[in-house]
Amino acid sequence: MSGLILHPDGKSRCSWPGTDPLYVAYHDTEWGVPEFDDRALFEKLLLDGFQAGLSWITILRKRDAFRAAFDGFDPEAMARYTPEKLQALMADPGIVRNRAKIESSVRSARAWIDIMERGSFSAFLWDELGGRPLQNDPAARSDIPAETDLSRKMSKKLKQAGFNFVGPTIVYAFMQAVGMVNDHLVGCFRHEEVKALGRAL
Repeated sequence: MSGLILHPDGKSRCSWPGTDPLYVAYHDTEWGVPEFDDRALFEKLLLDGFQAGLSWITILRKRDAFRAAFDGFDPEAMARYTPEKLQALMADPGIVRNRAKIESSVRSARAWIDIMERGSFSAFLWDELGGRPLQNDPAARSDIPAETDLSRKMSKKLKQAGFNFVGPTIVYAFMQAVGMVNDHLVGCFRHEEVKALGRAL
C-alpha cells in the first residue's frame, strides 16, 4: 500500500519516519495520541512553528536542547524573557536560531497565559472538535491534506489570540501530532490503536 514501510519487527508503519530509530519511536508512541495537557500542547505548537521550512526530524533531534533553552517551555518564565535572554537564545547552537520565531515564542507565551486566565488552552483548542479526535481513514499519503477548513479556522483563532507561526498547514501538522486527527494510514499498525484511544475518551 502506498505510503507504508514493513519493518523488521513485522509491523507496517507510515513511511514518513523512514527507519530512523528516533523518528520511528516518535511515530509509534507520540504521533496521533490525543493530548490534553495545556503545557504539552503549548510546547508542541511552538515546536511546530519552529519547524516551518524545516523537517520535523530536525526539530525532534533538537527537542531536548529546545526544552533546556526555553525553561521547559514554561510560559510564565518565557513571558518574562529579556532582550538579553533573547540574544542568548540566538547564540544557542542547539536550537533553530531564527529571530522571528524566537521573539514570536515570547508573544505566544503571553497569549497562552491570557487564555489560561479565562479557562484552559486545551479547551480553547479541543472545543473546536467537540473534545473528540477526528478519525480519518487515509489509504495513501496522497489522501492526507496539508490543511483543512478546521485547521484554517483554528489558525485564525490562534492568530486572533496573539500566536504567530500558526498558519493552517502548521496547525494541521500540530493537530495530527497531538491526536486531534488520526492520520495514520489504515495499513499502519498504529491506525487502529490510535482510533481505540479516541473511542476511549
